[in-house]
Amino acid sequence: MFRFMANRAPQDPPSPLRAKALDVRAHAKQPVRHLRAPNPIHFPVEAEVPEGFAHLHIRTFLFQLLDYVLGEAHTVGSDQFVYWNARDSRRCVAPDVFVKLDRPPKVFASWKTWEQGGPPELAVEIVSPNEGDGVAWDEKLARYHELGVTELVRCDPEAPEGSRLRAWDRVEHDLVEREVTGDTTPCQTLGLVWVLRRLERGPRDIPVHLRLASREGDLVLDSSETEASRADAESAARALEASRADAAEERVRALEEELRRRG
Repeated sequence: MFRFMANRAPQDPPSPLRAKALDVRAHAKQPVRHLRAPNPIHFPVEAEVPEGFAHLHIRTFLFQLLDYVLGEAHTVGSDQFVYWNARDSRRCVAPDVFVKLDRPPKVFASWKTWEQGGPPELAVEIVSPNEGDGVAWDEKLARYHELGVTELVRCDPEAPEGSRLRAWDRVEHDLVEREVTGDTTPCQTLGLVWVLRRLERGPRDIPVHLRLASREGDLVLDSSETEASRADAESAARALEASRADAAEERVRALEEELRRRG
């Protein structure tokens, strides 16, 4: 039942017919006739797009990081087709990572905005030397504009230091590139900061990964880093406790020796 039904007076219950009409679950589809046969539109969910090892590693790390941080309240997708035009399956993008806020995660093959509650707010593109989708960046940018993303981030790990990040924001219905200084810029969607850092436990031949940090500069950790940090803290605590125990024993031995000297 709808929420307002609970406030009806006991002496004035709804009729069975009205109660059934107000129950959304009772609205089964009624048989109808159509004026023409449907023309099915195929929205592909898979494509063979070459992806280098570095690109795969950077994309996967960022997906896992966001999926872990955003938890059960928001949806994170990666390398899946996003459609916004129900009449044209060619109008699509496949962000390396995207975020749809206030949408609990569920399994989906592709993201159709008319079925999933709208477009993602955040989209991330990671440039790879092995890119093979054949879509020029200007065309991709136009598609993201049509899609309606609020924030678009483009990371080129192979670019010279200081020019590896670009970002766009939706301002007055336009997708406008922001000024980026160095390899850091705010993540307006999440209230964090985009940074580029080398992974301590990652492949050494990948120069940097796209990461998030707090405004104070503390890195946001993924699940494995959080677990490793916890293990390191526990190990350090055990080492400190052992050191203190050794010091205490040494003091006891010194006191016992002093007592023996005094008879």
